[in-house]
Amino acid sequence: MFLLSLPLLLVCAFVRAFEDSVTDYAPSVNVECPDITNTQFVREFTASNQSLNPQEAEYVATRLNTTIADAWKDWLGSGDQLGYNVSSFQGVFPKIGLALPGGGLRAAQWGASSLSALDARNESSKAAGTGGLLQVSSYLTGLSGGSWITGSIFFNNFPGFNDLVFGNGNDLGGWLLDLPFATPDGTDIFSEKNQYFFGSLLWSVMAKAGTGIDTSITDPWARMISYRFLNQTSRDNIFTNDTAHGAGQLWSNIPDIPAFQQHLLPIPILVTDSRPSTSNDTRVLGLDSTVYEITPFELASFDPSLSAGANISYAGTHLVEGRPANGTACVTGFDQAGFMMGTSASLFNQILDFGRNTIQGFSDSDANGLLYVLSRQLSEVRTRSDDVANWPNPFQGLKKDSYQDADATWLSLIDGASNIENIPLGPLFVRERGLDVVVTLDGSADTSQNWPNGTGVIFSSQRQQQFLSASHQPFPPFPQDAQAFLDTGVTLRPTFMGCDPHNNPPEYPLMIYIPNTPPFNGDDPVANTATFRLTYTQKHMRLFFDQVHNNTLSGFVPNTNNADPNFGVCLQCASVDRARYKVSNPPLARSDVCQKCFDQYCFDPQNPPSKDALPGRKFDFVDPDPQGVDRLTGFLGSNGKKLIGGLVGLVVLIGVLIGVLIWWRKRKEKNRQGVYKRVSALHQEGDEWRNSSGFSKGFGHGPSESGFENRESRYEDYVRPEAYELPSHQGSLVR
Repeated sequence: MFLLSLPLLLVCAFVRAFEDSVTDYAPSVNVECPDITNTQFVREFTASNQSLNPQEAEYVATRLNTTIADAWKDWLGSGDQLGYNVSSFQGVFPKIGLALPGGGLRAAQWGASSLSALDARNESSKAAGTGGLLQVSSYLTGLSGGSWITGSIFFNNFPGFNDLVFGNGNDLGGWLLDLPFATPDGTDIFSEKNQYFFGSLLWSVMAKAGTGIDTSITDPWARMISYRFLNQTSRDNIFTNDTAHGAGQLWSNIPDIPAFQQHLLPIPILVTDSRPSTSNDTRVLGLDSTVYEITPFELASFDPSLSAGANISYAGTHLVEGRPANGTACVTGFDQAGFMMGTSASLFNQILDFGRNTIQGFSDSDANGLLYVLSRQLSEVRTRSDDVANWPNPFQGLKKDSYQDADATWLSLIDGASNIENIPLGPLFVRERGLDVVVTLDGSADTSQNWPNGTGVIFSSQRQQQFLSASHQPFPPFPQDAQAFLDTGVTLRPTFMGCDPHNNPPEYPLMIYIPNTPPFNGDDPVANTATFRLTYTQKHMRLFFDQVHNNTLSGFVPNTNNADPNFGVCLQCASVDRARYKVSNPPLARSDVCQKCFDQYCFDPQNPPSKDALPGRKFDFVDPDPQGVDRLTGFLGSNGKKLIGGLVGLVVLIGVLIGVLIWWRKRKEKNRQGVYKRVSALHQEGDEWRNSSGFSKGFGHGPSESGFENRESRYEDYVRPEAYELPSHQGSLVR
């Protein structure tokens, strides 16, 4: 209990003497602020006079003129296969952005699998003609599970997607999704290894809380995300503190990543929603709530109601009217990469029920693990709003006539799909970014069978029409509602939308819509898994990856179950089509080859396609690696005759085992009843607690400064009293 006997700030100071500690999750506070005459903490603009962050604009421009220009040549060659002389498009190639949806581990895997089919480094993708779209893209947006794959790409220095997901046997350990997300050692949260894991998470969170910055359930959630998607965790060290497990990796450090410095990567943007500071609502947000984006340079919103961006390096600093409230109290290191990804995926305001002590949707194991960590967190450190990501508001005092949180000291940021925009399209339609093509990778689980139905596109378009018409480009024509998305078969195949604009420049971008679809060849689907599924076997991961990869590069042939051998050419036609509008007015005529592609793949609202042209698809998920009863049933079916002789003895043995099991479970449940008292009993609702300036004296010993009961007694009442530090043989820095 050595750590628990010291004030946390002293502990943090002690461990910072060591490099690469899990306590690097704690931001640095009371940092002297830079001169405000040379540092822009917040930049403001208007919807009608937008500006981009200068570093973003410089990176995009440099990349368009260097690596992207070369990537177009590599992808399209001379253009003969398209019927164009591609050299005439030099300098006017379209600007492209890719959007990755939310949906937990399904979305992360689906994003990686589909991007692999668009990656020029993948041999099968290159051969199919689809490999290259990723390399010519300027932006990559992600939210929730899509933010996990986005962060993973960057903080692993842009490896091949197969190596990223499955490891390479060397410096990449893969995502380890076969280990339960919240309880990697299995269902027993009190197992020794799970306790090591929880201890490491809490050590990180307590270090952050010890700086005076309020934490929440998003913080341990962010640390769990870091373990899987950043670059310091392997099977050998997941239960140790031998590495920091990404604790000190910052979103603002992305420009230092070698692949980024070589301009090989698009600009990454994460999307997060905001619950108004005056609300504790647990329902879906309205479309009028502020939406933020997180880039390597800033936290920003292009919503007309705010139109401002804050320097991400100083996120965590209390700013008033764009300036530090205290010139010697700046904060750096708040933008920990896992916390950025966790903010975009902080959905607990909708699924965490304090009154019933439940987390909806997750398996019992994952929910119990999260609740257990939260109970220990609440018993030892101060929190603010427990079910959101707590950010000091850098926009306090700005745009008081229109900004919903102008008077708020803190922001309550939540999952980027909380307003039902499950695809992060908003940043790609910002007028100032001027995108010509938006690639919408829709891996949403909208239907009862976990397939997309266009809901994300529909709600993003509605938000643009209602609130963003002054700041964002309009959407191209698409099916009018979710049922139309299904009836037209648009959710069963790639579709190009906005193929024939009326104006030049076009009034909207061309959208390439690539959904998660049942396998075109009629195979059993394995990729339409539930959003809250947090464990996948290695076998399932492999089949998932291969199925989505093959689906993405195969297109469709009407009225068959065949792959389209020309889909790669058609994807190239769609990607480069807007260049025709830039080389001449009226536009250069579309080639015969590309017109044939557009006839097959474009959505024409006057003559919509039909799902009837896509026969033989299977929609029901089929578990490729059945567990438990299903696996046992299959075994008995093939070996029944050999086992009949032992059935009688087996029944007797099972009866005895059941009796022992019932006795053991009752005893175990009795021993744990004290642990699973309601988390709400630990949650102090009063403003006195929320506004407390720090910890109770002695960190858990003695009365708190806010006058509440002894913190140690609450810890003893509700949580099994293990130490937070790991044993020395497990890599602890404490000896």
